[in-house]
Amino acid sequence: MFRTTSDLLDSLSKYANPDMKIKRMVQEGSLFRLRRGLYATTRNISSYLLAGVIYGPSYISFETALSRYGLIPERVYACTSATFKKNRSKTYKNDFGVFEYRDIPAAAYPLGVRLAEENGIFYAIASPEKAICDMLYIQPPVYSKKALEDMLFEDLRIDEEIFRKLNYQDMQYLVPRYRRRNLKLLSALLEKRC
Repeated sequence: MFRTTSDLLDSLSKYANPDMKIKRMVQEGSLFRLRRGLYATTRNISSYLLAGVIYGPSYISFETALSRYGLIPERVYACTSATFKKNRSKTYKNDFGVFEYRDIPAAAYPLGVRLAEENGIFYAIASPEKAICDMLYIQPPVYSKKALEDMLFEDLRIDEEIFRKLNYQDMQYLVPRYRRRNLKLLSALLEKRC
């Protein structure tokens, strides 16, 4: 399903110009470029299944995970994932869509991530609790619980009813690993709601 340039060059070595054959296959639609040096052999694949293949290590989070869990009403067009120790955001655009990658602290990275499978392809996705923590990590800081509630339920449009059903203990476990004001306020908010 996924092929690297070197794999393709090896399998196309009988051609006089394997590089040109790869370009022709892309133009004909029998090969799809994901990023430099990486291709998909089928077009019938969901973007979130590709995110971890395109750039890693990474897992689906932020708006993409929040939308998949029904926590936000908006449909998300970019597939956004979390990475660590990359020190910058990264964006890839290809035939499958837009893929964005954002850094989170290494201490928070491995926690609250689930492995899911679809059509024989495994992908990593943040739990709903982790996706909220990741999202708050990248938001501008606020300075009160009220401002945080406004950010969560008005600005980010997180469904308050679904939020109430989340595992607050899981979020409380994650909060100290981010070392951000928004997450400290989330901890205080969760204590108030318990």
